[in-house]
Amino acid sequence: MDKNLTIEKIRLDKWLWYARFFKSRSLSSKFCHAGKVRVNGNINSKSHCTIMIGDTLTFTVVDIVRVVRVEQLGLRRGPAIEAKKLYLDLTPESHSSKGINKLPNNKVAQREPGSGRPTKSERRAIDRFLLRNNNLD
Repeated sequence: MDKNLTIEKIRLDKWLWYARFFKSRSLSSKFCHAGKVRVNGNINSKSHCTIMIGDTLTFTVVDIVRVVRVEQLGLRRGPAIEAKKLYLDLTPESHSSKGINKLPNNKVAQREPGSGRPTKSERRAIDRFLLRNNNLD
């Protein structure tokens, strides 16, 4: 292959796979066909859509809205360090993966009393209460 070969455009599904947003190209292609990727603000439902350097992609992966600008097109699916050079992450800090699932002070999530099924400790407390009331009869 000629090393001076310059690529001006690349398929969207191939680039998403090269940039390691998806494990396989078929997953990337299915994601594109589902219309879950915006290219420069326009919804795109074609995996064969071509993108160029400077295009902005918006998509949701694992409940995180990602906004990336294409910096390089790439020639292969390389290691993660190489893949990060393909894009500039423009994701707002409030939506980034840093701290999105963390609760303040590492506390366990609490539910409102009386909503949903009781927890294991609540079930045990109910059982103790019912046993005491049955023994009083």
